[in-house]
Amino acid sequence: MTVSETIDAIYRSDSRRIFATLVRLLGDFDLAEEALQNAFVAAMQQWPRDGVPANPRAWLISSGRFRGIDTLRRRAKFDASVAELARQAEETEGLAEQPEVQDDRLRLIFTCCHPALAPEAQIALTLREICGLTTEEIAHAFLAAPSAIAQRIVRAKAKIRDARIPYEVPSRSELPARLDAVLHVIYLVFNEGYSASSGATLTRKDLSAEAIRLARLLLELLPEPEVEGLLALMLLHESRRAARSSPEGDLILLAEQDRSLWSREQIAEGTALVRRALGSRRIGPYTIQAAIAAVHAQASGAAATNWNEIVGYYDLLLRVEPSPVIELNRAAAVAMRDGPQAGLELIDGILARGELEQYYLAHSARADLYRRLGRGAEARRAYERALQLVRQEPERRFLARRLRELQT
Repeated sequence: MTVSETIDAIYRSDSRRIFATLVRLLGDFDLAEEALQNAFVAAMQQWPRDGVPANPRAWLISSGRFRGIDTLRRRAKFDASVAELARQAEETEGLAEQPEVQDDRLRLIFTCCHPALAPEAQIALTLREICGLTTEEIAHAFLAAPSAIAQRIVRAKAKIRDARIPYEVPSRSELPARLDAVLHVIYLVFNEGYSASSGATLTRKDLSAEAIRLARLLLELLPEPEVEGLLALMLLHESRRAARSSPEGDLILLAEQDRSLWSREQIAEGTALVRRALGSRRIGPYTIQAAIAAVHAQASGAAATNWNEIVGYYDLLLRVEPSPVIELNRAAAVAMRDGPQAGLELIDGILARGELEQYYLAHSARADLYRRLGRGAEARRAYERALQLVRQEPERRFLARRLRELQT
């Protein structure tokens, strides 16, 4: 591997962790982002000449910190309010590798989820600045316009600056109040890793692995049932990774997957976690979703799946956390239990409200039910609508293949 390839690999794997540490050391999001980029530019210039350092991440953190301090010193000459920030940054010598709440990235997620920020802003800011998702990926997760998400992020950063929200670890008594937002962030990061919203690949293993890592750290910090439920949910979904796509990268539906490829180790761990969470009687939405995933994991094949149990869990989930996407998932389960016509009627009702009109999975689910009912013309129109909305290449190929099959 060349030095340039090594730097690219480090950027992909470690840049957001380095960024999180630089925010702690420099106390400013935008300054940390600038310092991060400058550190990688310096690496591109120096490492080919001097060699890759023994600890590349520490080198990049140190380099970014020094460049950030230089920037603060220059600003302090023109703005007295920056002088204190520069002094504090200069006092962080030797703290670059010191863990805070086990991990800078998890610590900063809690910081971003400060109650002074609106919940939507907390999550959008964390996904963009800490987890590195693009504005478009975040918009996909929220079913919102990218421009609206961008405005949320700008306002959240301004609020942190203007209200002087400190970059510090919340006290243990404050952590539970921020737990819901933190769990939501980790969940959305995993979702983007498990099923990428756009691009050439079906999944992004780096994101799903990072979400699982953060959930493990969070469970050590706060051993709450919903943390167990979220970790269980992610492990049970991740257990299917090897079976979800063909060697060519094409999508394989759950019913058609080779279950011998599923990770028994992850299924065993996830199942134990969800049983413990359910046993606590403090059941939240992640635990219920994990219970649904566990039913799939325990079935020997698609035909042996207990759809009645799954529908029952979706009924409970809708009471705990109603949403049109959960309604859609429940409709798909009803179609498996009661037949495609029953599911189609539910999906038509959801789409009639307009909430999921731009959600390609609603149209692809509808198309599949039309296909199963032998209503080819309606299935084609629904597949065509889904194809207009999908942005991920493997799912686009899958939908196009289904459409071709209807036309033959």
